[in-house]
Amino acid sequence: MHEEKIREALNAHWNASAAGDLDAEHDIYDDDAVCDYPQSGERILGRINLQALRSHHPDKPSGFDVRRIQGEGNLWITEYTIAYQGRAAYVVSIMEFCNGKVVHETQYFSDPFEAPGWRNRWVEQIA
Repeated sequence: MHEEKIREALNAHWNASAAGDLDAEHDIYDDDAVCDYPQSGERILGRINLQALRSHHPDKPSGFDVRRIQGEGNLWITEYTIAYQGRAAYVVSIMEFCNGKVVHETQYFSDPFEAPGWRNRWVEQIA
């Protein structure tokens, strides 16, 4: 799959995720896709289970913002924020493609934290 097509598929996926369109959101995945959540030690096997898990989440996202999509060949990374009940989480999604579908995804989630004051002279705030 050409990189242009993968980028189009990723944009459609993230737009569907933001809109809450579960069918369109999961169209990007191979039927036998694997999704790992390393921080909780969970692995979801298969597109059907992944979609079912996400459809049963007790909270619907109240905000979704893709910050960057970067990749080449069959490996693509998306950085985004997702908000549940007004609280943002920063997410990195690593997707591996085969024959135009995601066969493996790993997602890392992080809560925001207050920057320590001692770093002020070396940093600037980002949006």
